[in-house]
Amino acid sequence: MVWLLFFLAAVAVFVTYWRLPPTILWKVHNTGFIGGAGRAYVFLSFSAALAAIGILPIVLDRLEDRRADLAGLVAFVLCATVALPGVQTESHLDPKWSNLPAVLGVALAFGLTLWASRAGRRDFPRTSRKGDIARLVVGGLSLFFAAPYIAAELGFFLDSVPVLGSIFLTGAIRREPGAGYSHAAVHHGHHHGMDGFLLAVTALLLSRLVGSIRRPVLRTLTAIYLALLLVYGLTNQVQDLWTEQIVKRGWTNWDIPNVLHPSLSAAWAAMIACGLVIYALFLRPRQRLIGRSS
Repeated sequence: MVWLLFFLAAVAVFVTYWRLPPTILWKVHNTGFIGGAGRAYVFLSFSAALAAIGILPIVLDRLEDRRADLAGLVAFVLCATVALPGVQTESHLDPKWSNLPAVLGVALAFGLTLWASRAGRRDFPRTSRKGDIARLVVGGLSLFFAAPYIAAELGFFLDSVPVLGSIFLTGAIRREPGAGYSHAAVHHGHHHGMDGFLLAVTALLLSRLVGSIRRPVLRTLTAIYLALLLVYGLTNQVQDLWTEQIVKRGWTNWDIPNVLHPSLSAAWAAMIACGLVIYALFLRPRQRLIGRSS
């Protein structure tokens, strides 16, 4: 399911950046097929790489193969390059060579997933009814507030869409905070708010499988990572929404700090603290609310 989400998002990015001119997109310069392929490549090197890191432990545990463990370690290192300075630059979203390692890591993680689907141990989600209800509530809210980003990914505004058009500001021309120019409140194309939505849903879906991981240390590390990924995804979605739906309406000049990149900041400290609390309360092994260990 997680791979399907990212596949659909990548296809949407490819098609939208192929058919629309760079002038109505964001920080890209290429057009046509090259523009679409390039932006999809950059997309896969970011949020898909972070999702792949969460998928790898589950897949490797099911394979129980030293060759898979070695390949998984390589995939992890490649995907982790997404956090290096300069790999992801919001001001330059054309493809770069520095994006390549993460894309290769995603491809390797996907290959390992296919291997596990054919030869890996069969496991089922180990969760609770309350845990799944909590996931549905959080995921449903995230999906609703992702509406402007899903529309942007597909290349249209919500202005003429019943109900949603009256809730979300999308096509109206607004000044970009901190910049000297104006454009659509929610520009066409990909947004980091969409990345946030995808990562939050990834964490929610994968958290159902944590209890099936048999290696205790791996299970604990995976649970911690998914808790942090959930907080990171939701925070980025909220931050993007705040800028485009609150600040651009002129309701306030205060903006939520950008937390897209790791930094020594109060915002990142708060995110890590929230992630650890979520882990301790809901995802820690043997905790019954979200999942239970084997």
